Amino acid sequence: MASIDLSGINANAYNEYATMEAAQASGNNLKATLNNTSSTSTDDELMGACKQFEAYLLEQVFKEMQKSVDALKDESSIDQPTSTLVDYFKGQTLTKITQDATDTQGLGLAQMMYENMKRNYDI
Repeated sequence: MASIDLSGINANAYNEYATMEAAQASGNNLKATLNNTSSTSTDDELMGACKQFEAYLLEQVFKEMQKSVDALKDESSIDQPTSTLVDYFKGQTLTKITQDATDTQGLGLAQMMYENMKRNYDI
């Protein structure tokens, strides 16, 4: 069995790849849900798609806010191996928090989108 030399790849590269894959999967899931929403969809399906979009938007806002905090971090703490695990689980936790926040209270964006689609597109 041939071994693969990964010595040139640092922990930040792994983290960036994992973050990119998670964001792409989340975006693809949202896109598929929105594409499957049509005039034959039920009100619950439409509201679910609107809530999913609101959660995705909120997640992106939180990630951008986190970037501003990360810019102030001490550079010596960035290259530690545990920072990769922390960043991975931070992303997973952030996704769960935004989904729960949208389901329980939300920003009201999902409700506005739902009402707008019902009124303007007769969905």
